[in-house]
Amino acid sequence: MSKRAPGMPPRSLWPTPRAAVEPLLPHLEPDSRFVEPCAGDGALVRHLQKARGGWHCVAAWDIEPRGPGIERGDAMTMIPPEDAEYFITNPPWERDVLHPLIEHLSAQLPTWLLFDADWMHTRQSAPYMRWCHVIVSVGRVQWIPGSDNVGKDNSAWYLFDRIRKLTKYGTVFRGRDAG
Repeated sequence: MSKRAPGMPPRSLWPTPRAAVEPLLPHLEPDSRFVEPCAGDGALVRHLQKARGGWHCVAAWDIEPRGPGIERGDAMTMIPPEDAEYFITNPPWERDVLHPLIEHLSAQLPTWLLFDADWMHTRQSAPYMRWCHVIVSVGRVQWIPGSDNVGKDNSAWYLFDRIRKLTKYGTVFRGRDAG
């Protein structure tokens, strides 16, 4: 089952599995503070706060909060707390939502987004790649706990930052760890 399966209701909840978070961890500064702007039930927040590294969630919002500690709010209008260092989220993958999120969030803070890896190979990604500093491969994700199936799409974490300029080498791609 794909996270983008046809017929799924809009804003359907896809809690972030721990296995999808693990490839991101080596790329985050220890003891950093983040905002989860599309928090759903808070799964991503829980995984990051339980992982070794001391990451702290300073705000978590969702249009339809589905867990304790998640504030009702729209990522396109909320302002991050001053002590926030990153946005980190598993956003909606629909392009009419994803693309404005990339623009809006990455203009405020470095923004890690988890979504389909094939996006980077499409023409629609071209305007946004100038802000994409790092891509971390995740591979296929088992979105439904206990299922025998994984999603049909490979996933990746993308770091977008409209404030800092890309290095002369452009976007850095980090392949899957052999371990």
